[in-house]
Amino acid sequence: MVTGELKNKTDRLWEMFWTGGLTNPLDVIEQITYLMFIRDLDETDQIGMRNSLYLGEDHISIFEGKEHLKWSSLRDKPAEYIYQTIQGEVFPFIKSLHEDNASAYSKYMGDAIFKVPTPQLLEKIVTALDELYELIGKGPDRK
Repeated sequence: MVTGELKNKTDRLWEMFWTGGLTNPLDVIEQITYLMFIRDLDETDQIGMRNSLYLGEDHISIFEGKEHLKWSSLRDKPAEYIYQTIQGEVFPFIKSLHEDNASAYSKYMGDAIFKVPTPQLLEKIVTALDELYELIGKGPDRK
């Protein structure tokens, strides 16, 4: 069920894109999806690390040697740094995760384009997405 608060935060996220110059709904959905994927990739990697520690097994992070690309590493950095890193490093990184060209992932992510027009808008979007995740119970403080 969508609560009033969740709806308001989602509407505010859409408004950020609109006032930031990204007005095509398909582009907005695409950009939100890419950013959610980047965030979820970090969370999945953290869960894998915790599980491996619990089980006493080795964990090889998908971010091995590229820890600065993690959402959790980026979200508290200055807007310009977040923007340059996502545009110049994170998007190429996610596009190259499955280079076998046979997977559905490769088919759909191969054409991923970062379209958020400004660092300030991206910073607002990152904060808004973190607030949405927190609201739905998937935030970093989730137990």
